[in-house]
Amino acid sequence: MEKILISGNEAIGEGAIQAGCFFYAGYPITPQNELTAYMAKRMPEEKRIFIQAESEISAINMVLGASACGFRAMTSSSSPGISLKQEGISYLAGCQLPAVIVNIMRAGPGLGNVFPAQSDYFQATKGGGHGDYHLIVLAPSSVQEAFDFMFWAFDLADKYRNPVMILGDGMLGQMMEPLIVQSSKFIVNRKKLRTTNYQLRTKRWALTGCKDRKPNIIRSFYLTQKELEENNLILQRKYKRIKEKEARWEEFNLKEPKIILVAYGTMARIAKGVIKKLKDKKIGLIRPITLWPFPEKIFKELTLKNKDLTFLVLEMSYGQMLEDVKLAVEGKAKVEFLGRAGGGIPTEEEIIKKLGN
Repeated sequence: MEKILISGNEAIGEGAIQAGCFFYAGYPITPQNELTAYMAKRMPEEKRIFIQAESEISAINMVLGASACGFRAMTSSSSPGISLKQEGISYLAGCQLPAVIVNIMRAGPGLGNVFPAQSDYFQATKGGGHGDYHLIVLAPSSVQEAFDFMFWAFDLADKYRNPVMILGDGMLGQMMEPLIVQSSKFIVNRKKLRTTNYQLRTKRWALTGCKDRKPNIIRSFYLTQKELEENNLILQRKYKRIKEKEARWEEFNLKEPKIILVAYGTMARIAKGVIKKLKDKKIGLIRPITLWPFPEKIFKELTLKNKDLTFLVLEMSYGQMLEDVKLAVEGKAKVEFLGRAGGGIPTEEEIIKKLGN
């Protein structure tokens, strides 16, 4: 087992390469530029395709084309850039094409600033583009997870033929932490990074030429109401399977809680620090790892066991995940909120004061 020091953005890039990403298209925007720069260096080294597109709109549509040909493809950006990609993301979902999209969030709305935020939760989990669709949304909280989740993201994208979003923030993207190397298929040292040989899986639906088979057709454009509704029903059945099988969360200090903090990503690290500092067995934490599907099950189970629970939702926004927590609790427990935006981050001291300690 080895450790290397690496930033979150670089860890995402290397994780994608190790997971078999063959095509990357992106456009620069802070605070995820290190990821694009990393891919610009590493993808050609692996004889794979890197393109700095002329715009975010071009980048997402290039990813659509590469995915339609059967390749593992990804793009990355930050909040305003992800907004520009929304039409293409909706096309990917409508065409049932796998792709990985990374959003290293910055503060908004509008152009905002480059400080970390979590105010793109609605955009990611409720469908930022048009139509009835969902992304699978994963929220890493460490550099290690930023690397590890890329394998998971590409596998989920292929399994369900659906776009997957990695939702991080500027703090996660910029921070440097030790990355633990579990086996020789991961990074072996900082100077010379080795990757596994990745063989493309056979994707029978891909547009790879039809010399020896009937043509494949990939589209999201249906001229009749009946055809389009049938396609929507296919998508809804898929989303139901994803909700049943793929929700993930972390539980911390939940043996006998009276107050449960709810936070994701880097905000969950601060929440965990509060619990460790207070050493209070009555304060626990739920960290949603999949933001969609949201882990409703754990909230329902806890409220059934204890009618006197209070959930305190912590976000770097003014209350977006808060709505999903309220829906999951179904009015059976008290839900409170503490959040900041514009680059503001709730501190341990603010959380402790909110808890009344």
